[in-house]
Amino acid sequence: MKNKFLSNILLTFVWVALTGDFSFENYLFGFFLNFHILWLITAGRGKTRYFLIVPKTILLLLFFLYELVKANLQVAYEVITPRLNMTPGIIMVPLEVKSDLAITVLANMISLTPGTLSIDVSNDKKVLFVHAMYIDDKEKFIRSIKDGFERRILEVFKS
Repeated sequence: MKNKFLSNILLTFVWVALTGDFSFENYLFGFFLNFHILWLITAGRGKTRYFLIVPKTILLLLFFLYELVKANLQVAYEVITPRLNMTPGIIMVPLEVKSDLAITVLANMISLTPGTLSIDVSNDKKVLFVHAMYIDDKEKFIRSIKDGFERRILEVFKS
């Protein structure tokens, strides 16, 4: 997997140098172009884990950006309205992710989303404690984290 990623990065730099356009968009285009070229070249040759992880990682990042915008709008609305509609609380979220890296990614994505904050992980790594500004229904909140961030993180780390 590392060799394919490094090959993709190297080919991206070659693409950018050949085109002479050093913009972010050209790097991005070169990365995706070379990703598809590598996928075509290596199709049917052993494990293709790299070609499963990259799309899932991109989907995870797009989902995170969606949640980030949604939470920012919710918090901004809370700030500019005269009444407080918050129902803050601390929730214990049971974890399916097991590795330290996956737990760290989950906790950081939750903390980077406005209105939520990861407080702690239990010693046995089975529960994540999360503070949230809006907890109307505890089960719905837990389900939103498990079906949202955690499910996508599991897809990336199990690929």
